[in-house]
Amino acid sequence: MSGKKEENQKKRQERRRALDRRTKQETTNAKSWAREWGDALLFALVAALIIRALFLEAYRIPTPSMESTLLTGDFLLVSKMHYGARSPMTVGIPFTSIYMRGINLPWFRLPGFMDVRRGDILVFNYPVDDAAISQKTNYIKRAVGIAGDTLEIRNKVIYINSEPEEGVETYEQQYEVMIRERLRLSPSKVRAAGGQMLPSSGDRYRINMTSVVADEMSGWPEVNEVRPFVLPVSFNDFARQPFTFAQGFSSNYHHMPKMVVPFEGQNVTLTDGNWYIYQDIITRYEGNQVSRDGDIFVINGDTTNQYTIQQDYYFMVGDSRDNSEDSRFWGYVPEDHVVGRAWIIYFSWNSERFMPRFNRLLSRIN
Repeated sequence: MSGKKEENQKKRQERRRALDRRTKQETTNAKSWAREWGDALLFALVAALIIRALFLEAYRIPTPSMESTLLTGDFLLVSKMHYGARSPMTVGIPFTSIYMRGINLPWFRLPGFMDVRRGDILVFNYPVDDAAISQKTNYIKRAVGIAGDTLEIRNKVIYINSEPEEGVETYEQQYEVMIRERLRLSPSKVRAAGGQMLPSSGDRYRINMTSVVADEMSGWPEVNEVRPFVLPVSFNDFARQPFTFAQGFSSNYHHMPKMVVPFEGQNVTLTDGNWYIYQDIITRYEGNQVSRDGDIFVINGDTTNQYTIQQDYYFMVGDSRDNSEDSRFWGYVPEDHVVGRAWIIYFSWNSERFMPRFNRLLSRIN
C-alpha cells in the first residue's frame, strides 16, 4: 500500500514538473513573440523617422489657396531630397508638435540635387509664426520669385524681371462676368463648368475660376463680357492687415511696386521708406537687434543704415490668386524655412461626395 502511494506521488510530481516546463516554455515563447514584435515596431519607428527626416513627408491640403492645381483633401508626399533635408532643429517628441521651447539645436542642410526654381511648389514653415522654425505651421505655395529676381505686380499681373510670369492653366482668380439685359447666370451651370460664384448683385457676377473656364464662359449666349476683377490702385485694404510688409504699400496686392527678392550677400541701404520690406528679415529671420529713429538705424549696437542679407529668400504665391494669404501680405520666405518640394499626390478625398478622387491618385505635381 505504501509503495502504491509513493508511486502515485511520484506521478503527480512528474505531471507537476511537466506542467511547469510547459508553462515556462509558453512564457518563454510569449516573451520571444513580444520581443520580436517590439523589435519590429522599433525598427518600423526608426525607419519612419529616418524616411520622414531625410526623404519624404506626408502633407494634407487643408485650404483652397492652391486650387485648382491642388485641391482641398489632396494628400501629398513632399520630397526633402530635392533641396536637401534639414538636420533636427529642436528637441521634441517625434510625430507631435511637443518640443522643448528655448532649446535650438545647431543645424545644417544636407546636399540636395537641385536648387529652388521659379515655379516650384514648396512646403515651408509659415515665417511669421512665433515658434522655432521647424515647429511653425506648414504652408504650401508656388515660388513665383526666387532670390535676386526683380518682381512687380501691375493690374494683378505678376512681372518677373520685367516679363509677365509664365501662366499655368490651373491658376484661379476672380473674374467679373457681365450678363446681357434681362438674363441671369445659373449657379449650377457655373459650378458644373468649374467656377465658384461669389456674392454678386445686378447684372455683374464675381466668379472665381481658371482662364480656361473664363474663355469657355465668354462664349455662353447669356454672357456679354468676362474680364479679370482688378482692384483700383486707390483702394487700400492693407490697413486691416496685421503684417508690416503689407502695411508698407500705399495700394493693394493687385498693384505692387518693383522690388528685388532678397538674396544672400545683397547689400541694402535702409531707409524709413523701405524698412517695411526688411524689418522681418533683419529682426525676425536673421536675429538682429534693431532700434531706429526715421532713417537712423542702430543694429546690434552699431549706428548704420547698411545691412548685408544673410540667406536667400523666396516670394511665394498661392495658385488661387484671390483666395490666398501669401508673400503679397506677409513678405518673403527665408531659405531656412523651406521644408521640401511638393512631389506626388498619393491620395485625394472629396469631402462633398464622400469618396476618393480616383483620377488624382499617384499623380505628379507640377
